[in-house]
Amino acid sequence: MANTNLTKAKNAKQDEFYTQYEDIEKEVRAYLEYNPDTFRDKVVLLPCDDPEWSNFTKFFALHFEDLGLKKLISTSYAPDSKQLKIGSQLTLFEKESPQFDPTKTQIKGKIFELDRDIDGNGHIDIDDLQWHYLEGDGDFKSEEIKALRDEADIIVTNPPFSLFREFLAWILEGDKKFIIIGNMNSVTCKEIFPFFMDNIIWYGCSISSGDREFGVPDCYPIDASGWRIDENGNKYIRVKGVRWFTNLDHGRRHQPLSLMSMNDNLKFSKHKELKGKKYQTYDNFNAIDVPFTDAIPSDYDKPMGVPISFLDKYCPEQFEILGLSQIGCHDKLPDIKKYNDYKEMRCSDNQPTGSSGGKTNENAVLPGKGSKKTYYLGSSGEIVHSEYKRIFIRKKQ
Repeated sequence: MANTNLTKAKNAKQDEFYTQYEDIEKEVRAYLEYNPDTFRDKVVLLPCDDPEWSNFTKFFALHFEDLGLKKLISTSYAPDSKQLKIGSQLTLFEKESPQFDPTKTQIKGKIFELDRDIDGNGHIDIDDLQWHYLEGDGDFKSEEIKALRDEADIIVTNPPFSLFREFLAWILEGDKKFIIIGNMNSVTCKEIFPFFMDNIIWYGCSISSGDREFGVPDCYPIDASGWRIDENGNKYIRVKGVRWFTNLDHGRRHQPLSLMSMNDNLKFSKHKELKGKKYQTYDNFNAIDVPFTDAIPSDYDKPMGVPISFLDKYCPEQFEILGLSQIGCHDKLPDIKKYNDYKEMRCSDNQPTGSSGGKTNENAVLPGKGSKKTYYLGSSGEIVHSEYKRIFIRKKQ
């Protein structure tokens, strides 16, 4: 499920995607509904940010007392260190500050902190933010930012998606709670999927389908569909397949899926691939392929292959995750190797071949000469096209 905007931006290392205020608010509220004290007495760190413009900084500063925060820390990355040279978009807040230095602004990161009433109005709010330059450029891998990570209880941000795996590893190394945005396909990476399988990481609450709109700098090259410019000249693009990733609990992940029996799915399913037909089975182990999450049969107790979008509805009390197809990390996860080898076939000169290169079905003819797409054989020998990876699950007893 590749997305043009994400792919082009990733290749060009253009990571300046600004999360919308309402998306942040909706996600944070979901954790508060589950546990009103989620953020109480916590130090929240917002790295990889642009505090002067960031909706993350704005939201948490405005709601500092509502959330019961102990301290808010927000850091930025120096403009001269960014891959995309967008120049400095300075605010009056920064330019009119006595510590403002036009040279440092280009080469140093900045830190904004909020933890007490500075202006004496009796409240801790956005007007009490204090800032200064960092010693370095604000790179999250620096010792300076690592020290802030170690001070924090919860990390919330939209990290550079070109560095998503590295950034997530950085958070986990610090053993921190977090809420971050990433591409849903990141879950299939060998560095990330095992954490989902072991219920160490899961999707957040407020995004489960569709796409989201992000702000981008004025100079951001817009050459793909799904972009707009508002009445104030601000640029936005729509990105598919984004999700919140977290290890904070919320109520939605404990809501079991409402499912039909296998027979009812085959009789009444809205999907033409199933209605009046049957579930395909894999030849090399005992499991059925379920092409749609809402078509998971309620009365099937053996392994099933489901789309990765299943994780949007995954309830750990209802199902266990067994493995992921084609993950390519057998050395680290030898117990799921059997799920990695399911019916993968390559089309070469209209002849399907297995991993050894030998013919696997003398009568099978695949469409598209020289196609690089992945196929598998159903139990009756029919060719089934499988473009996407499958997560293998089993109903809990």
